[in-house]
Parts: sequence; C-alpha cells; structure tokens
Amino acid sequence: MSGTVLYDSDCNLCNSQVRFIKKRDSKNLFRFVPLQSEEGREMLHKAGLPENEFDTVVYEKYGQHYLRSSAVLGILRDLGGGWKIPGLLVIIPAVIRDFFYRLVARNRHLLAPHSRR
Repeated sequence: MSGTVLYDSDCNLCNSQVRFIKKRDSKNLFRFVPLQSEEGREMLHKAGLPENEFDTVVYEKYGQHYLRSSAVLGILRDLGGGWKIPGLLVIIPAVIRDFFYRLVARNRHLLAPHSRR
C-alpha cells in the first residue's frame, strides 16, 4: 500500500476523483478515508489540521502528511505511468499551486453539484 487519501465524501468532485484514482490503481496502492469519519478526523488532527477542515485533501504516506496541491501531485506520482508527468509541477512553489487548489476547493460544490438521491 502506498498511502491513505483523506477526502470530502459529501463532495461530488471529490468522489469523482476517488473513482478516477481507483480506476487507475491497478496495484491497489491507495486506501480512502472520508474526512467526515472518526478515522478521518483523527488523521486530520495528526496532520495538524482542525477536524472540520473539509476543503483539503490529505495524502498520508509512511507517516508524512501531504496537503492540498502537494497531496494531489503525490497521488498522481504514485499512480505511476504517465500520471507522473503532472507531478513535475512540484517545481512550482506550493504557495502558488495552493492558491489555485484553494480556488477550486472553495468552488468544488458549484463545479460538480451534489445530487441527492
């Protein structure tokens, strides 16, 4: 197993990203934990975040916590193959990458509206 992905399970965009990863994770490297779960809240705390921080994806790997754009790039890198290429964006300073990450995160419910069954 490569690592654990913490995600907002109430967000359609986030859920679609989980499906995207699972579909391409042929080696079963990733484990997924909703931020809203008890385990998710505990992991947020370990990452130094408040337990109601639902606008942030967290990627935990070997005890190291990657947040926001660094988490996304780490996940893509660990997916392997051609998905490593976007991981090269890590050369852009995190403050710049995270500006765009936060812009999407703040508007994620508008980008992929939640459909209630």
